[in-house]
Amino acid sequence: MLSRLRSGSIRNLDREFDCTVRLLDDSEYPCTIQRDAKGHYLIDLLCHHMNLLEKDYFGIRFVDPDKQRHWLDISKSIIKQMKSQPPYTMCFRVKFYPTDPATLKEEITRYLVFLQIKRDLYHGRLLCKTSDAALLAAFILQAEIGDYDVGKHPEGYSSKFQFFPKHSEKLERKIADIHKTELSGQSPDTAELNFLKKAQTLETYGVDPHPCKDVSGNVAFLAFTPAGFVVLQGNKRIHYIKWTEVSKMKFEGKTFNLYAIHKEESKIILTYFAPTPEACKHLWKCGVENQAFYKFEKSSQVRTVSSGNMFFKGSRFRYSGRVAKEVIESSAKIKRSPPEIHRSGLVPSRSCPSISHGSRLSSVPRTRRRAVHISIMEGLESLRDSAHSTPVRSSSHTDSFMIRSSKASAAEGNERTSVIADEMYSPAASVLPTPVSEPGHESILLQQDYSSSGIEDRGSEVGASAAAEKPARGAGTSPEGVSERAEQEQVNTFVLSVARLLLVTVGLLFALLLLLIALAESDIDVAFLRDIRQTPEFEQFHYEYFCPLRRWFACKARYLLNLLIDT
Repeated sequence: MLSRLRSGSIRNLDREFDCTVRLLDDSEYPCTIQRDAKGHYLIDLLCHHMNLLEKDYFGIRFVDPDKQRHWLDISKSIIKQMKSQPPYTMCFRVKFYPTDPATLKEEITRYLVFLQIKRDLYHGRLLCKTSDAALLAAFILQAEIGDYDVGKHPEGYSSKFQFFPKHSEKLERKIADIHKTELSGQSPDTAELNFLKKAQTLETYGVDPHPCKDVSGNVAFLAFTPAGFVVLQGNKRIHYIKWTEVSKMKFEGKTFNLYAIHKEESKIILTYFAPTPEACKHLWKCGVENQAFYKFEKSSQVRTVSSGNMFFKGSRFRYSGRVAKEVIESSAKIKRSPPEIHRSGLVPSRSCPSISHGSRLSSVPRTRRRAVHISIMEGLESLRDSAHSTPVRSSSHTDSFMIRSSKASAAEGNERTSVIADEMYSPAASVLPTPVSEPGHESILLQQDYSSSGIEDRGSEVGASAAAEKPARGAGTSPEGVSERAEQEQVNTFVLSVARLLLVTVGLLFALLLLLIALAESDIDVAFLRDIRQTPEFEQFHYEYFCPLRRWFACKARYLLNLLIDT
């Protein structure tokens, strides 16, 4: 009896796995998943925990042992997608940014999107000019601490908050001035909605940057937004293509190709190189999902997409969720009492340090909350020294996929910090691979601040114990070497294409030869073969060409056989 119970408990342990999901407020939600559980089970479990109905905008992100990020596929088994050993650590994040935050029906949804964009602002993904940055930060102040109070908020109180990777005293004073004079009376939900409306107007709203290189070896960041596909280089947006203009996306190895057609019927092909084949596939899948979500009217219009061509099968993928229009229509039908929201602020966030004023609760019930009682400056020091400051790529790709300003490098040395420029970077209408910064303007840096151990900007995955990576070897790579590697990649791709073409041609010729032998030599009595044999053209070909050719081959075969016998 005891042996049966033990064997049954072992079987149950083998079928259940521990999992921890880090939420947007940095709290952790522990759970147990079955071996055959699919991705939508975990999404539903988290949304039920947070009392969230508009769940289609969110997803679960994880990092594999090779430090490559992935979005959890809700239609597939969770365990089969995990390449690491349990217990698993994942992150709950915004996957599809709402095209218009005002269309979000419930306050809980707006609050979670607010937390995500606040995180984007802190990690340097949401770029803006100083005036917009001050207004966004003031909205955060209003949402977190309420109206300005002389007794509670002494001089320089805004400096105790860390809204951006780096900001000046002048910006801090501007944030405080806006908070004092312009936002008085706004409730937290109103301030958050105004924050979302302002963020939605920025060009980098919804940007999740993928580091790549163009054909010239220049570093670029590719991203998919609610409006379309964008490419950022330096402090400029050099490409912007609407989703309606994107015809297809393909990848092969490290090479990513995007095909677009403008209204003038002019075709555009953009080619970029990812650091690894896995990163390129992740980039392609993100593009396919974003295009399906924002472009189509109904989910029934979504089709399976292949990354290959007529000579190369490639990967196949299909977006399995609802599209944006269906989500908005479904949200409009929600009729329930607004769920209670407990906004965070008591414990400084690992990603967005802040201070608290009064007893405030977390956005959701916090389970196994880590007691992080450190000062703001200590939090920033630990953030800089932790795995947050190490990119998720391996050491050979670390610094080669970072964008740095020459001014900032001279002033800050090797610090990996992003700054808010005094002037908004203007979109470049041209398709030049490398835009030139205007003299006298402080450049904007787009920082890819993913951690080596799986703790990344968009979601922490592993503790800071593996934070110390080896120094990057790619930092000293010369432009000539990068260009040579890009040319070598192109040559290799061309050689592979030619080899595939030759193999397909030989295969077709061999198939035709087999068909010809079946027609001329076999006695297979099939209707279509019999009809071909009875045509005058085939009879002429058979007697004038095939029979003499067969006799010639037979003669040569006998001659070679006699030579072998004689020797």
